Amino acid sequence: MAPTPARLWRSRPARLTAVAALVLGAGVVALTTGARTAPAPMGEVLPVPVSVRPAADASYTLPPDAVVHTEAGSAEAAKVGAYLAGLLRPSTGYALPVVQDGEGRGVSLLLTGADPVVGSQGYRLDVTGEAVVIRARTGAGLFNGVQTLRQLLPPKVESPTAVPGPWTVRGGRIVDYPRFPYRGAMLDVARHFLPVETVKRYIDRIALYKINHLHLHLSDDQGWRIAVDSRPRLAAYGGRTQVGGGPGGHYTKAQYREIVDHAARRYVTVVPEIDLPGHTNAALASYAELNCDGRARPPYTGTDVGFSSLCTTKEEVHTFVKDVLGEVAALTPGPYLHIGGDEARATPTARYAAFMNRVQPMVAATGKTVVGWHQIGEPGVRHQEGRVLQYWGRTGSDPLVAEAVARGARVVMSPANRAYLDMKYDPETVPGQKWAGYVEVRDAYDWDPGSHLEGVPASAVLGVEAPLWTEAISTEEEIEYMAFPRLPAVAELGWSPGATHDWAAFARRLGAQGPRWAVMGIDFHRSPQVSWDEQGD
Repeated sequence: MAPTPARLWRSRPARLTAVAALVLGAGVVALTTGARTAPAPMGEVLPVPVSVRPAADASYTLPPDAVVHTEAGSAEAAKVGAYLAGLLRPSTGYALPVVQDGEGRGVSLLLTGADPVVGSQGYRLDVTGEAVVIRARTGAGLFNGVQTLRQLLPPKVESPTAVPGPWTVRGGRIVDYPRFPYRGAMLDVARHFLPVETVKRYIDRIALYKINHLHLHLSDDQGWRIAVDSRPRLAAYGGRTQVGGGPGGHYTKAQYREIVDHAARRYVTVVPEIDLPGHTNAALASYAELNCDGRARPPYTGTDVGFSSLCTTKEEVHTFVKDVLGEVAALTPGPYLHIGGDEARATPTARYAAFMNRVQPMVAATGKTVVGWHQIGEPGVRHQEGRVLQYWGRTGSDPLVAEAVARGARVVMSPANRAYLDMKYDPETVPGQKWAGYVEVRDAYDWDPGSHLEGVPASAVLGVEAPLWTEAISTEEEIEYMAFPRLPAVAELGWSPGATHDWAAFARRLGAQGPRWAVMGIDFHRSPQVSWDEQGD
């Protein structure tokens, strides 16, 4: 789906300016035009930190001979140090050697001395006139601290080519850690196939806002996107279609591992989804025996839902599911395996429950935790230890989810009218859908995952996730436009304390991200609800 000229004019001036200037050989001037050069105030980042103590009389300016120091003997700290240096070298032009010698002048990344309160994902960041020091208990914590440091530097630090400094960070201390352990983003690569590089760039961008899970919707009626050795036709045949026609595509096992490995380097856990027993037409077209009548279904390129179902009473179907889940689990080092379970309208209720009662133990047998859309809480589906329901409803009450929680389930919150990134912003939005209503950035921000559903206490909420379905989205440009600025809103709900929730403060910090996104080349929605900082200081 190509965006209209009107939308291009509205949403992409910063990107077009930068590109045009680069073509003209004036990249340095263009990439700094409109992007503020002064450092961000301590704590004026997304998500907002837990605790900020500014030091008004101190700041640190990165010198040309700066060194990145990492915890002596720690490969994990050295890895994060190499990542930080890789971020800073293109824009600064500095060499930024990474030295495993502990604390020193420059930027230090240490795995000692962190406050116990920061846990496994938090950090403490100290900025003085002499140095920047990030302390954490794990590599993930150091990485999250680096994302905060990145935002405290001027937006032009994101430039892919060298630009003039100074590279100054204001002084003070930040102590920070997440409200919820799970903060996710979902990409639907089934409706429209997305290339490996597109997925990797999305991982890079979500990591900036401390998103730590990428949920990949790998199968649906319109396409099967992952190679499975035991059932090669799933990808070879079922992967050849997508919404509206087109070539489709699939990831080889090597390509999928490339995505998983890239995510791991950004401390992002991949959550693969094989949607069952509905949303399965690509599989039903690939293997006739998965259908009750033994006849393969024709490929499907439309957008209807709820019409397909595996023949759940056939033993070969259960063998198929076991084989597929086993292969996908073996490719994925993370703890979760998503089995879908939504909109299975073509599966009789009793058969649905019986099917899920066999599939959930299959997931457990692979060593993974079951994740499913909240319909896996339907009556008759037994509780699987540790299972996670992903709530996508549009109300504040769902008795079945509450009952599942009472039996021990946890919940990832993804209410469609708040967190679905494929919903249009307003009637003028070109891509996307509107079945859950229009979702502007304030709608995405103004809700509380910890109290959203009756009968689901905050203690049962594992986290939040922002899904991006692709029935009406097909390009990376459209993904950017629909994700930004709403994805950072959901990210803040997942990370920041509930007590910090304040729309006006969030909108101010969000507006300050505009120059950064322009330098990064992100095509974002300039919401009229936000005053975008594009004129510079």
